[in-house]
Amino acid sequence: MTPTLPLRDVHPGIPPPWWPPAPGWWLVLATIMLVIGFLAWCAARRRRRREAILGLFDDAVEVAGTPAQQVAAMSELLRRAARRAHPGADTLEADDWLRVLDDGLPQPVFSAGAGALLRDGGYRADVSTQQADALRVVARERYLLWMLPK
Repeated sequence: MTPTLPLRDVHPGIPPPWWPPAPGWWLVLATIMLVIGFLAWCAARRRRRREAILGLFDDAVEVAGTPAQQVAAMSELLRRAARRAHPGADTLEADDWLRVLDDGLPQPVFSAGAGALLRDGGYRADVSTQQADALRVVARERYLLWMLPK
C-alpha cells in the first residue's frame, strides 16, 4: 500500500501593500503633476498678458485729458492693433478704416454705431464724455480681439 499524502490547496501569497506604490506609479504621478503645473503656468501667463494689454489700453485712454484726446488715443491703439490682424490696415482712412474695424463683427458698430466717432472725433472740439465712453466700450473689445492670441 502506498502512503497517501495529505494534499492541500495552494494558498495565494500575501498581496502586495498599496503603499508605497511601485516606482512606475511615482513616474505617473510626477508626470500628472508636471502637466497640471504647466497648464496652471499657461493660464496664469495668459491672464497676466490679458491684464497687461487691458492696462495698456486703459492707461493710454486715462492719460488723455479731453474726450477728443481720448478718441485720438483709442484710434492710435486700434491702428497699432490692426497691424497684427490686417497688414496695411493702419494706413487706411475714413470709411475704409471703419469697415476694417467692423470686419468679423455681427453688427457694424464702427460704421454706423458709436465707433463712427473714430472718423473725425480726434479732431473735433465738441466731443462729449458720453460719446467717448460709448466708443471706449466698443474700441476696447475690438482691441482685445486683435491683441490677444486665438
